[in-house]
Amino acid sequence: MPVLPGFPHSFNYRLSHFRASRHGFDSTQGRGHPGRFFSGILLVALLRIACAAEAPVTAAAAVPTPDVNPAREVVQRAEVAARADPEASRHDAEDALRLLATHPDADLEIRARLLLCEYQAERDTPAAEREVSAATALLDKATRPGLRAGVLSCQGEIAETRGDNGKASAFYEEAVTVATAAHDDEMLATALFARGYLLGLQGLYAAGLSDLKRAQSLYSDLQMPHHALATLNSIAIQYNRMGDYAQARDMYSAALKAQRENGMLREQGVTLHNLGRAYENLREWDAAKQAFEQSLLISRQLNYPRSEAYALRGLAAVENGFANPNAALEILERAATLQKQTPDARLNAQIQLARGNSLHQLNRTGESIQALQEALQVFRQADSLTELRSTYLQLAEAYSALGDWRAAYGHLSKAQETSERQFRNQIDQRFATLKVEFDTASKEKENVLLTRENEANEKALAQERKAGSLQAAVIALTVILALLLAALALHQRRTTIRMRILAMTDELTGVPNRRAVLSQLEPMLRRSEAPPCAMLIIDIDHFKSINDQHGHAEGDEALKLVAAELRSAVREPAFLGRLGGEEFVVVLPATAMEAATAIAERIREDVMGIDTRRWFADRRITVSIGVTVSVPQTDTCSTMLQRADTALYAAKRAGRNQVKMTLPTPAAPPSQEPKQAADSESVGFA
Repeated sequence: MPVLPGFPHSFNYRLSHFRASRHGFDSTQGRGHPGRFFSGILLVALLRIACAAEAPVTAAAAVPTPDVNPAREVVQRAEVAARADPEASRHDAEDALRLLATHPDADLEIRARLLLCEYQAERDTPAAEREVSAATALLDKATRPGLRAGVLSCQGEIAETRGDNGKASAFYEEAVTVATAAHDDEMLATALFARGYLLGLQGLYAAGLSDLKRAQSLYSDLQMPHHALATLNSIAIQYNRMGDYAQARDMYSAALKAQRENGMLREQGVTLHNLGRAYENLREWDAAKQAFEQSLLISRQLNYPRSEAYALRGLAAVENGFANPNAALEILERAATLQKQTPDARLNAQIQLARGNSLHQLNRTGESIQALQEALQVFRQADSLTELRSTYLQLAEAYSALGDWRAAYGHLSKAQETSERQFRNQIDQRFATLKVEFDTASKEKENVLLTRENEANEKALAQERKAGSLQAAVIALTVILALLLAALALHQRRTTIRMRILAMTDELTGVPNRRAVLSQLEPMLRRSEAPPCAMLIIDIDHFKSINDQHGHAEGDEALKLVAAELRSAVREPAFLGRLGGEEFVVVLPATAMEAATAIAERIREDVMGIDTRRWFADRRITVSIGVTVSVPQTDTCSTMLQRADTALYAAKRAGRNQVKMTLPTPAAPPSQEPKQAADSESVGFA
């Protein structure tokens, strides 16, 4: 989302504008492939809910109001309209408030204001806060104590929209406590749903699934099948976050079918986006594009800017997947314009992440890094591991393109660390989820045994078989865990090898870099019984003229051609590297000066054989070479480089296209000039 993008919980399923369906747009990606242990249970539950959804929806209240009020029907209509048309829901809620001005009812007015709070939470935060304040002022007059939990949940939504998940979590915790004390199952289900989703967003999947499944059970008992279906859809998001994209895709598809059959237009828009995210994680770009386009169409029908922005972000991700960065940038510009209409930092970060990917593909590396750094700040604050990993990887690639290997290595290391944290958390949460399921199954067994004593033996045998199945599932999951850990270890080893190769290789020419050559030379010089070795510094003559006349791209091609010629000329145990610019170095182990000079002459002649007709009609590339030999246990890499460099400059001064040598000081009398190995014509290009 990517892998690392999507909607925040503040938007999640508020598209339907009823609290119980605020599971919303999946905003994260995961790693790994957990077992399908729960898929059968969840899909069966989905089918049951879909069948139940055919029955009329009744708005259940823990404390029904006996008085008939003309605003009651309007409030109920507003709650139903929230699942199909947010504007109609808002108009109905406002109409209800006008009726309540002449027919006061504190409970109904609180419910109407909570609908308006949810509508405004994503559009106009001050307006949402005004509705919360008005509802809070009415709580002392309310006959339904559980409505206080609804107000707390709406306050949590506002905090979550602002990105303050800590404050939102505190509101949801208090809402659960208040609804439990008031025995208000509808408000309790709403609070559990909100808390469960936020726990999942924070990576606590086991606790989040526990809350969501409890909320689903309460909605089923209250005969609110649409709410239960929305909750099940949110459960699918948890599995998507845990990395089981295929299972999440299947659950979304089944939920979408039920929503279409029941005319749940808003839920369709949300589920289509989540389905697109699952396809995006699976890199099935055609299917992802189709899902995001359908989500965008519904969002425009509903005149919902934030939903449009998220759908556009998904389409931009698809274009990036198809390697169409220009098209992605155009789509992201439209998404950014819509995003500015709503206070959503996470949405902006998702847009910037996708934008950084597009700019990197276009080699606009500086702009890409700027966009990615902006996204990184938000994801780091939210500790969003999946998006952090994707952003760090993108930054590593961008800095690598700039040649800033230190920064590239740093971000790649952070990406690997984040990936490991996420992987460990997913494994821990999967085990915790399995334990919750196991504990739930155990409690169910006790209830069956207590209520059906006359069938105790038969039930005990059936439950033992079930426990055996669970035990087999635990064993299977343990095997999967071992395989995943082995895969992680292999991945880490491969990453280490790749990083070492990256650190020791010149990116342009593909030959070893200065660090690689000197790291091989240094231990050779320290060996006590090692024979002398020779060093050649090779410099391309008049290289600047190629860059000046034909551009740096052609200069790079010339460097690659020379490097290829040197690579073919240098045989093991000798080794070659690029010092920088147009200079190369060759180290010849156990080689005396005479042999080294002969090799240098052969290299000089080989380079002259390079075809240069693409740049010069009557000249050829030539090189000047400086040669020296080592003094065992005395020389260092630095002293050898200095002597070879001195010989190189002597060759340059003598007219270029020559080989010069410099002997170690103890071996050469001060008044005697080192013997020139070859008396070549002093020209830059032949």
